[in-house]
Amino acid sequence: MSDRLPRSAPGRRSVLRGSVAASAAVALPALGGAAAPALARSGRPGADWGVQAGDITAHSGLVWVRSDRPARMIVETSATESFARPTTWRGPLLGPGTDFAGTTRLRGLPAGEQIHYRVVLADPDDPRRTGRPVTGTFRTAERGRGKGARFVWSGDIAGQGWGINPDLGGYRLFEDMRRLDPDFFLCSGDTIYADGPIEPSVTLPDGRVWRNVTTDEKAKVAETLAEFRGNFRYNLLDENLRRFNAQVPGIVQWDDHEVCNNWYPGEILDDDRYTVKDVDVLAARSLRAFSEYFPVSSLSPGKGGQDTDGRMYRVVRHGPLLDVFVLDMRTYRNANSPGRQTDDPQGILGARQLDWLKRELSRSRAVWKVIASDMPLGLVVPDGDTDFEAVAQGDPGEPLGRELQIAELLRHIKRRRITGTLWLTTDVHYTSAQYYDPERAAFQDFEPFWEFVSGPLAAGGFQALKLDGTFGPQQKFIKAPDRANTSPMETPQYFGEVDIDGSSGELTVRLRQDGGEVLFSKTLEPGRVGQ
Repeated sequence: MSDRLPRSAPGRRSVLRGSVAASAAVALPALGGAAAPALARSGRPGADWGVQAGDITAHSGLVWVRSDRPARMIVETSATESFARPTTWRGPLLGPGTDFAGTTRLRGLPAGEQIHYRVVLADPDDPRRTGRPVTGTFRTAERGRGKGARFVWSGDIAGQGWGINPDLGGYRLFEDMRRLDPDFFLCSGDTIYADGPIEPSVTLPDGRVWRNVTTDEKAKVAETLAEFRGNFRYNLLDENLRRFNAQVPGIVQWDDHEVCNNWYPGEILDDDRYTVKDVDVLAARSLRAFSEYFPVSSLSPGKGGQDTDGRMYRVVRHGPLLDVFVLDMRTYRNANSPGRQTDDPQGILGARQLDWLKRELSRSRAVWKVIASDMPLGLVVPDGDTDFEAVAQGDPGEPLGRELQIAELLRHIKRRRITGTLWLTTDVHYTSAQYYDPERAAFQDFEPFWEFVSGPLAAGGFQALKLDGTFGPQQKFIKAPDRANTSPMETPQYFGEVDIDGSSGELTVRLRQDGGEVLFSKTLEPGRVGQ
């Protein structure tokens, strides 16, 4: 199937103009220092870290910015890039309590429209003293099927010591994705590698040298709140990412490396790099920094400044064609183990999240229900010699351990006749497509469905994992390196694209690699239970 040409992107000129001020941050890694904003008292507030939008629906969304000093956040929105007759949104006061970052909620937006926005930072003591506006744009979801919907997904950023390489032009995959002009970007976890220090250079097996942009916070594993904040700031030093953020809104979830490798609640680390051994303490600090650096509807302050429930899992509704169910397979899981339990109500989702997912899938009237999973279902992901990190544990028989929750969910989808489910994930650092077929499975009380894997964005590549036969996966496509931790100079980086046709409702998945080349394409028909 030939690729559909990207739609035009109104307001591109304003987006690029708004990115000019932010581009200076690449040459100024010292901005990563947590104390800098508090000391920079002269002049006007600046927003060198760019802007982001997130969790955009037909009528609402979030806008994010970070100031270089205390400031009042003000957002203006308009139907045109000239900002004639703008609507003004008074945002929060940005200060050290949130690392000078903040999010403003936008409500009552028109559906199916290109929204232009600009963020102005004002001196809290003299509102007339404002910094240079920083601009962005996004499209709200259609009220009807309209022109369809398109988004991209991937994850795994700055992993295994492969950070921002100026010789390669930084995180180039973000520019490849931006050129497709998607409606949004689903970041499927490992948004940072808090457990992965970045060295100035790494010598590759063939003798070439990989160079990294470095910061103080990336010189060691993250333990303090300041170090976690510095990890999130590190990625924003990349101009490709800031330009992408100004044009493409995000739907973001987390996985393990936002805290440390393969973590689970209650874990006590046996790792000499850490002085803080309690993973729950590290996770709380990471979650706070995550909520400060990403516009996430369930983590951001609600109406009247009241906090929401502080959970990562949520559903983002993108018009009648698409609901995105964002899972959290990290916060509520039980300890990693051999996974042979015959009864496991906690599993990988926790009982409350599983009930929520079943209920919300049943309520959804969207043509397609994308389940954004931060871990794969049928790929066997080990944790040491005897334990397992994801759902599968290598036993191809009846469901055991965490598989029991997935079996319950798949049975629910079948019996409630829930149509159009599709699983997307990242995590394993290669790209593949799995078709789950009950005719081949040990557990057969479900309807067939697809799972697509794509990543990393800027991290090491790893070999393919084994499949677990419990749910009957067939690997229809795979591309992976033949050794562990190959650098982005040695093997491609990957992202996926989902394109839903507004007329027919057909959904096409394309697995792409850097440069935009399509490696695999699959078109799915709407209206089928499971898929």
